Amino acid sequence: MPKQGKRYRAALDLASKAGTVKDLADAVKLVKAMPRAKFDETIVISSHLGVDPRHSDQLVRGTVVLPHGTGKSLRVLVLAKGEKAKEALAAGAEHAGSDDYVKKIQEGWLDIDAIVATPDMMGEVGKLGRVLGPRGLMPNPKSGTVTFDVTKAVNELKAGKIEFRVDKGANVHAPVGKASFSESQLVDNAKTFLRELMRAKPAGAKGTYVKSMTISSTMGPGITLDPSAVTAEMA
Repeated sequence: MPKQGKRYRAALDLASKAGTVKDLADAVKLVKAMPRAKFDETIVISSHLGVDPRHSDQLVRGTVVLPHGTGKSLRVLVLAKGEKAKEALAAGAEHAGSDDYVKKIQEGWLDIDAIVATPDMMGEVGKLGRVLGPRGLMPNPKSGTVTFDVTKAVNELKAGKIEFRVDKGANVHAPVGKASFSESQLVDNAKTFLRELMRAKPAGAKGTYVKSMTISSTMGPGITLDPSAVTAEMA
């Protein structure tokens, strides 16, 4: 087991002394007070849900535009033809095109963070599933990345749209900003995400929906949150 550094041990001490935190703003303040790494760490909320992802009626997924963005500048590719490709570039996409970009991806090019595709391109995009799927880049109608409204899709991605989805262990992880964000920005982003997470509760879920929750920075320990207290106003 790797030896923990002085910075991490100091952060862990703060987290341990805090115990379970009931107020989201207090938790954010604590995360920001922890010793920092040498880069601008991402702040993440992780939730363990009372669902069984093996059942289709208990899957949890959704998208949300964070009011203060993610702090990350996304490189967007739009797979579209003709005027839609031009529209995408005008909206701020870094790349836009059709068969030429499909070929580039097949040859190993993936210098992008998000992909939007128009519905008429999905026949070609389907051939890229093995490459894009494992990297989380596959366009999907449910996440709004398969659409003819490419301007809206690009604008939302650039504004800080995130996608969340429950994993096999019934956990959901979502970035809510950077350590350099103000406390109020992080709280706003976190509340916006949590409201959407609560709205995404599947009808098939029984018992307690959010069983546990933490907030942490990329290199820091998790601050334990009281899920019932934190989500009480989010439903």
